[in-house]
Amino acid sequence: MIVITAPTGNIGRHLLSGLLESAPAAGEELRVIVRDPARLPAAARGRVEVVVGSHGDAEVVDRAFEGADAVFWLVPPDATTTPRDAYTGFSAPAVRALATHGVGHVVGVSALGRGTPLADRAGLVTTSLALDDLIATSGVAYRALANPSFFENLLEESASIRERGVFTDSADPDRRVPRVATADIAAVAAGLLLDRSWTGADSVPVLGPQDLSPNDLARIMTEQLGRPVRYERRPLDEMRAALLGHGLDEAFVEGIVEMKRAKDLGLDAGVTRTPATASPTGFERWCAQNLKAAVLS
Repeated sequence: MIVITAPTGNIGRHLLSGLLESAPAAGEELRVIVRDPARLPAAARGRVEVVVGSHGDAEVVDRAFEGADAVFWLVPPDATTTPRDAYTGFSAPAVRALATHGVGHVVGVSALGRGTPLADRAGLVTTSLALDDLIATSGVAYRALANPSFFENLLEESASIRERGVFTDSADPDRRVPRVATADIAAVAAGLLLDRSWTGADSVPVLGPQDLSPNDLARIMTEQLGRPVRYERRPLDEMRAALLGHGLDEAFVEGIVEMKRAKDLGLDAGVTRTPATASPTGFERWCAQNLKAAVLS
């Protein structure tokens, strides 16, 4: 039995789709934890066991983990509270339930940066790495998917790209860093959940096929969308003020700012891309399949 948390999110929906195809042949049953079962895809109806509720709730994870062999764990960040409460606080009931029910394997969504000089001052990434350590204390075999920034983050910029031909961030316009499609993260997670021959706790980087700078992204978007797109660098102080203006928790906003600062100082550069750490979806293909429809709609 494989339990999937956040099955309707950017990563979870790809993971659920892939496991619906491959799990039956492997003799695996699927169980999902979801707040709103109506959001599950039609293909999942009648083919997965559904536990309704939040996976931050002790009673929900206690029911969901009973009889489970493996769990996919993803924390949906809650910007209305502190990073510690949003990550380790949210996950504490699940960590207890993992031990109680003797779950053998967990695959979690995490971040790059472990072992770098910036790891302890990287805001939300630092908190995410602390969550990895907390999960490992439950005694499970654990694999943390160590990810850079997602291509999907650019979907939040689709209106600005459509209306102004501009996307913004705080990064150096010429700094090349790894970036990844969420479908590739899901594919790595599916492989680990189905083949549970691994033991101990470790990180699994998922780095995409190449490093790209914001100016590289702008060039590729211009080519793929058939219209000019440019990058504007946004000062961190301006970003902080805008986020606070939206009513986000002050400590969570500071976690975002610290993460952005650490990434611009090289946080994501600590792992070398190899055939084992690369993933296949290039930014050109992702733009054609995802961003183009969002911008041109």
